Amino acid sequence: MPGYGSGSGGGNGGTSAVTRSTLRQQIADALRDEVLAGRMQPGQEFTVKEIADQYGVSATPVREALVDLSAQGLLDSDQHRGFKVHQFSVDDYRTMVETRSMVVEAILGHMTGDRPCPPAPQAVLSVRRRAEEASRAARAGDLDILVGYDLRFWRELGALVANRYLCDFLHRLRVQGWVFAVPFLRADPELPAWLWGGHQDVVDAVTRADKAAVRAVIRAYNDQALAWADRLERRYRREQGRPDEDRRDEDRRGRQER
Repeated sequence: MPGYGSGSGGGNGGTSAVTRSTLRQQIADALRDEVLAGRMQPGQEFTVKEIADQYGVSATPVREALVDLSAQGLLDSDQHRGFKVHQFSVDDYRTMVETRSMVVEAILGHMTGDRPCPPAPQAVLSVRRRAEEASRAARAGDLDILVGYDLRFWRELGALVANRYLCDFLHRLRVQGWVFAVPFLRADPELPAWLWGGHQDVVDAVTRADKAAVRAVIRAYNDQALAWADRLERRYRREQGRPDEDRRDEDRRGRQER
């Protein structure tokens, strides 16, 4: 993003305000992409000045962008030390999965119910294209491509319901989930096995208005996400020399299954 300029050049006040607002959004988007790509790691600290110098812009839109990202739960702010990338826990991730499943249930429930105005075919076609690209990236183990298409897929799918609040909330949850998962997935030698690629199955079930199929696909997706979280936690415990806790968890799961 270098070369944007300071956004405080000549012209009337309205033009300057629009320019600054645009810069604010561009900076927020660029930093969010950096976090999603894992180039800005959880716990990494930085100041407004460092970001402003990096992108060659003034401090005001940078500060506003960082405040926006803090409000989205991606950054933590410290009045004296600046900002740092928020560090989510495995339990946070499990809660995200549980919450997003409820939101998706609400969204897809609308889609597969009685709708006086069904989605335009062109809108469904666009979502299907996103689904195809996301599924292809998942099969190939291409994390960078998958994250982008996955976020677009769910945003466009949610928009078919025409409920901006649900759509925005789901997008925020999905961004947070990827922010937690990406650093661990990049280091996982079994990466492709843990990338969900059922986007096309979701579109097919929604197109048929098949509620049972929609729920089955989403349930399988959530089960995979939670299994990955359990695996990640077990690996962390082994690295910390706490195998007894692993055995207790396995015994507990065995009793629950019985």
